[in-house]
Amino acid sequence: MSDKSTLLQGPLKVINIGLESFARDLDAQGVQTLHVDWTPPAGGDAKLAALLAKLGS
Repeated sequence: MSDKSTLLQGPLKVINIGLESFARDLDAQGVQTLHVDWTPPAGGDAKLAALLAKLGS
């Protein structure tokens, strides 16, 4: 693993999870970006996600 003091000295490489417009903005600035199209299970509703998990098992 590299030293913390050199962390931001090289070119940025970003993995963006969820918000596509953020990835587009970084890309427009020349930042190497990988966008992952992700949303939380059940739209972020924890109770619904738990119910769906029970159905899946």
